[in-house]
Amino acid sequence: MRSIGEMARDSGLSVSALRFYDRAGVLVPAWVDPVSGYRWYEPEQLEEARLLARLRRAGMPLADIRLVLAGWSSTDTHLVRGLFQAHLRRLELGLADARNEFSALRALLDHRENPMTSLHGTNARLSVSAPQLAAALDAVRFAAGTDPDLPMLGGILFDLAADELTVVATDRYRMAVAQAAVSGYDGPRVQVIVPLPLADAMRALLRGGEPVRLTVDGGRMSLESDDRQAAGQCLDLDFPDYRRLVHPPAGRRALVDVAAFREALEAGPVRAGRVRKQDGESYDVSVLRLADDGTVALCEDGEDDQGDVGVNRTFLLDALTAGARSELILEVGAPTAPLAVRRPDDEQTFSILMPVRLED
Repeated sequence: MRSIGEMARDSGLSVSALRFYDRAGVLVPAWVDPVSGYRWYEPEQLEEARLLARLRRAGMPLADIRLVLAGWSSTDTHLVRGLFQAHLRRLELGLADARNEFSALRALLDHRENPMTSLHGTNARLSVSAPQLAAALDAVRFAAGTDPDLPMLGGILFDLAADELTVVATDRYRMAVAQAAVSGYDGPRVQVIVPLPLADAMRALLRGGEPVRLTVDGGRMSLESDDRQAAGQCLDLDFPDYRRLVHPPAGRRALVDVAAFREALEAGPVRAGRVRKQDGESYDVSVLRLADDGTVALCEDGEDDQGDVGVNRTFLLDALTAGARSELILEVGAPTAPLAVRRPDDEQTFSILMPVRLED
């Protein structure tokens, strides 16, 4: 017989998904240990589990999946084929509806476009501390996007107000925000997207302790440090309104020792030994549980709890590095809420990571 962990590894379903399908009566284990509650499966159930995984990836509802599994081994395939065809029709109708809705949304966006999206006429000159700007760029650089279909995320937003500069980067799955104090500017708010090559060139000049000069002139930004300069064109695109995204529902907080937590993450378990796909890239999922005593545990397979939060392990490791502190605060809410990584001494610099769904 196969253990639930082996079943998860070989079928493509997570342990939590197998438990859910047991409770739903879709894939019931052959035997459950009456003492430990551990589930065991017959070898022939592996084919059913793989079939179930495929059907769920195709978005088939559970009611139809039950019928497919019940009729799969029958010599009469009319029921199964009929269910497949009915689900394909639903998908096609749903796609047509989605296309209509997106066409309407694009029309609304076209209608709302205005000259404010142009960088021409945008001007600002100011001074900013080199160490503060360097620390801010280091804190957000890891979260910048690389998707060619979303070029506005392939840079770092410089959001300039009267007395502070906020820098922001996001690739949709994570977001990082940091601030630096500025002087010499009292004009209107200015937002520009600095492409990553220019942002990296600017960061290379931030080695001293003296203030540097930032200039925005139309669609061009420059940074001057002593007799050195990095300059280039900004992206004439709109960045998402990050202020709507940086206040996830409040969760429980845990202060973690970064070195020890990093070691635990690197050596610890990942979800069912499987990888997920995100924009075509594979990644491991770590499952976190925040205990009542304020400690964070990494969960093994078979230890699932409704409050567990899945997270891209590489993204979490990157956020720990960008936090640049020996201790950081993890703020963990519901399994569907973003996870925040904050500095104990500077809550204006933080990272937000989107959770990974554990049921599939």
